[in-house]
Amino acid sequence: MKTALIGFAGAGKSELFAALAGTAAPSGRAMVKVPEPRLTPLAELYNPPKITFTEIELLDLPGAAGAKGGGLGDRVLNEVRPYDCLLAVLDGFSGAAEPLDQLQAMEADFLIADLAVVEKRLERIAQDKKKTKLLHDPEEETALLQAKEHLDQERPLRESEALLAQPKLRGFRFLSAKPVLWAWNVGEDKLADVTAPDAGPGVVHIAVSARLERELAELQDDEERRAFMLDLGMERSALDQVVGGIYNLLGLITFLTAGEKEVRAWPLRAGQPAQEAAGVIHSDIQRGFIRAEVLGWEDFLACKTFKTAKERGLLRLEGKEYVVRDGDIIEFRFNV
Repeated sequence: MKTALIGFAGAGKSELFAALAGTAAPSGRAMVKVPEPRLTPLAELYNPPKITFTEIELLDLPGAAGAKGGGLGDRVLNEVRPYDCLLAVLDGFSGAAEPLDQLQAMEADFLIADLAVVEKRLERIAQDKKKTKLLHDPEEETALLQAKEHLDQERPLRESEALLAQPKLRGFRFLSAKPVLWAWNVGEDKLADVTAPDAGPGVVHIAVSARLERELAELQDDEERRAFMLDLGMERSALDQVVGGIYNLLGLITFLTAGEKEVRAWPLRAGQPAQEAAGVIHSDIQRGFIRAEVLGWEDFLACKTFKTAKERGLLRLEGKEYVVRDGDIIEFRFNV
C-alpha cells in the first residue's frame, strides 16, 4: 500500500506527514503502522514475542508552485506514478486559495498529463500502421481511443469502471485513474464547522487540522492523547481517517494470523478467496494450499479461546474458494 502525499506549497502537507509518520521520519518517506486493535486480545492469548501490524508506505513530495501557477510540476507527477493511492492536502486555513480551486487544479494536471501519454502513444500507433498492420495492437488502440474520449470530456479515468478494467491500459499508470484521498486541512477552530464533500468514484474526502494532529502525535502517553482528543470532541485521529480512507479506496480488508511465535495483521482486497489470502503470506502456501482453518472475529470474541470455539463448532475448515471476511483469523494448511 504505497501512498504519496501531494499538495501546493503552504497547504500543510509536510505537517500532516509528520503527524502520520512521526518526527523520526525526516527523510520524507516512512512506513506507518496501521492501527489494528484486534491484535491486542490475540496477543494477550498467545503472548508471542512478535506482533506485526500492516504498514502503509508514505512518500512526502515537495510542495508544488500553487493552484494559480505552475501546477504540481513534472517531477511530482512522475514520482507518484508507481504509487497505489494519492493523499492530496488542500489548504483550507490560510485563505490564500480556495480548497476547491486547488482540487480542480490538481485534477486538471492529472488529466493533461494522461492526455499527453495517450496522444503520444496513439501517434506511435499511427506511424506503425503506415508501415504494416502487424506492428500495432488493435485492442490497445481501441482502448486508448476510449480513454482519450473520456479525458477530452475532462473526466478522470477513475470515474469509469470499464476503462479501469481494460487490460491494455494497465501498464500506463494513468494519474487520473489513481484513487485520491482529499484532505481538507483547516484550522483547529474550524474542524467542527467544515463539511467535506461526499465520496465519489475513486475519491474520499476527510477534514483534518494538520497542526493539531502534529501536536497530538508528539504526545507520548496514549491516555493523555485520548483525553486531549476527547476534550476537543475528536472521535478519530487523522491517522485513523487516512487509513480508513485508503482501505476504502483500495477495497481492502484485514485478516489475522495468530500463534505462539507471532500475531499478525494482513491486508487483502475484499472479495478474494482463501487461496489468494494464502499468497499474501507466501507463494508456497498458496501453491500448496489444502484447507484454511477459519474463526470469525465475532466468534472469537464470544469464545475467547480457539479451544472453546472448536468445542462449539465455530472453528471451520474452508476450501480455496472461501471468500475471506474482514477480521477472519486464519491458519492455513498446505503441503509443498
